[in-house]
Amino acid sequence: MNAGISPQTTTLHGQHGRWPEAASLEDFRRNLAAVRARMAAACARAGRAPASVRLLPVSKTKEEASIRLAYAAGCRQFGENKPQEAFAKWEAMADLADLQWSVIGHLQTNKARLVARFATEFQALDSLRVAQALERRLQAEGRGLDVFVQVNTSGEASKYGLHPDAVPAFLRELPAFSALRVRGLMTLALFSAEAERVRACFILLRDLRDRLRQDAPDGICLDELSMGMSGDYEIAIEEGATVVRVGQAIFGARPTPDAHYWPSSGGDASD
Repeated sequence: MNAGISPQTTTLHGQHGRWPEAASLEDFRRNLAAVRARMAAACARAGRAPASVRLLPVSKTKEEASIRLAYAAGCRQFGENKPQEAFAKWEAMADLADLQWSVIGHLQTNKARLVARFATEFQALDSLRVAQALERRLQAEGRGLDVFVQVNTSGEASKYGLHPDAVPAFLRELPAFSALRVRGLMTLALFSAEAERVRACFILLRDLRDRLRQDAPDGICLDELSMGMSGDYEIAIEEGATVVRVGQAIFGARPTPDAHYWPSSGGDASD
């Protein structure tokens, strides 16, 4: 844990219904202000500038009208898990020229063509097969893509992501893919009310990044750490997150409890 950080920060995992659904512009403005205030407080505890952490609102399962309200409240980038869902939203909201999309969930190679068409960021790169598929499609589109390497820091077999020990060799392969701009690492922590177990996942990712950054291959940037969601983003910020993926604290709780969305057959990198 970073020096000076209170160990008392708790998680909000499992508190389904804590976040009422945002239904108006004022709701979104209020929710965004509350999230940003908590982010700023976590930054203060860690001795960091609030500007050092990017808030990525997660809009998965949310309707276009709700996303447009979030846009009106100031959001300009949204995170989506499923490429098909994100692509449809991108097409429907093409009138918002400055709106960007980040794909943050596991990607099958046959969906790489969709991501190459519209996404500005992909946060779940965990195999060379996906890297190859994205590279081929991006070259055809004449585009580049910011990517994060997903790391399994919890050790759960149900989660996607590379084992931490596999990350160095994986990074050495990535300079061959010129359309992929590696920005950092991403992880999904344990879904647990035990804050210190959650914190350990974030510490592991930060320490791994710090070690790898010393001799990262040319062209591989490891400045970014995407970690933390509605239930634990404050702990993630205390441990060095530069991107937090927050959905329910902005949009409101989904119809089913958090556990429904948590991995059973594969990790879901969203909030």
